Amino acid sequence: MLNTSIRPPSSVRSKIYQTLYSTQDFCSKQMLAARCGISMPTLYQNLNELMSEGLVQYSGEERSTGGRRAQGLEIIPDARLAVGIAVGGSRLRFVLTDLRLRELAYRAIPFDFVSSVHEENSSLKESLESFLDDFQVDRNKLLGVGITIPGLITQDHARIHAAPTLGLKDVPLELLTQGIPYPVFVENDASASGHAECFVRGGYSNLAYYSLEYGIGGAVVIGGIPYAGDNAQSGELGHICIEPGGLRCSCGKNGCMEPYCSPKRIEDTFGVSLEDFFRGVEQHNPDYEALLYDMLRHLAIAVNSVHMVLDCDVILGGLFSEYLQPYIPILKDYVKAGNPFTGNADFVQLSTLRHHITPLGASLHFVRAFVDSV
Repeated sequence: MLNTSIRPPSSVRSKIYQTLYSTQDFCSKQMLAARCGISMPTLYQNLNELMSEGLVQYSGEERSTGGRRAQGLEIIPDARLAVGIAVGGSRLRFVLTDLRLRELAYRAIPFDFVSSVHEENSSLKESLESFLDDFQVDRNKLLGVGITIPGLITQDHARIHAAPTLGLKDVPLELLTQGIPYPVFVENDASASGHAECFVRGGYSNLAYYSLEYGIGGAVVIGGIPYAGDNAQSGELGHICIEPGGLRCSCGKNGCMEPYCSPKRIEDTFGVSLEDFFRGVEQHNPDYEALLYDMLRHLAIAVNSVHMVLDCDVILGGLFSEYLQPYIPILKDYVKAGNPFTGNADFVQLSTLRHHITPLGASLHFVRAFVDSV
């Protein structure tokens, strides 16, 4: 098994690797040395080490510099792998990613989470091993397994404080992770998704992220740094009250955003999947259209509430967002109508990671940790 423990990185070695990691275009040895502010002998010494460890390679691209053609350098994205698992609704979503957070494999399976956490040997381990086996994953490359849940996790990452949509409260995380023979990190699903969105956008300074899953949550990034809050409970955007005395929420209160804008509302109302619902909207089913417009109106209220406080872009991600592209103009009209200070709603955007963002976000913890430790 690969030793994935984090060690203090050599400053020069780390700078070389992270410069290459952040470089999207052609990068020669001369360019790399200049960007890192080091001599060519120092560069060669560290490059040889990184190459011998299978972390860096020549890109195969050559460009003329007026004399001898320069050969490019790049990191090897699949030198290490990570798995992300999203727990939500009645299923698990697995994703395998490389160091660029690119999706290499995906699977969704039915899963009774509540029963599983009380079993002596969690079936999550069995499902994970089956996923790794079926996609022939080299365990020696596996950095770890990130798991997200739609709930609050205690600051010591030892217990699920509350997960209303799963009907759980004060549950030890080890009941979920027991038996998994790889490093494991568990976090809130919306926070993981928001951090992944910020990661792929390349250092967004400020943003608020809405995760429109069965349980709605969010993440806040300020100055490029995730804001956790004093009690690690920042980003519970799904529980902003948008309709006092309104629909009952899984948290026990009335009028939260979640029961108005969650995909669960569609399933509870019509008993159909998201795909079938939006197909019906396209066919102008009047009942489906009425519900969608009501969801968009309430989503606009929630978006404006966050924007009024933070004055930053508001990003919409998660399952519901995957179907929203054709209806963004309608949503923006609702946002503009409810915002007294701006004549546009350009700050409302769909997630860059349109599919499987939650399990992708789960894997990001180990990708970041590795890149920072090289």
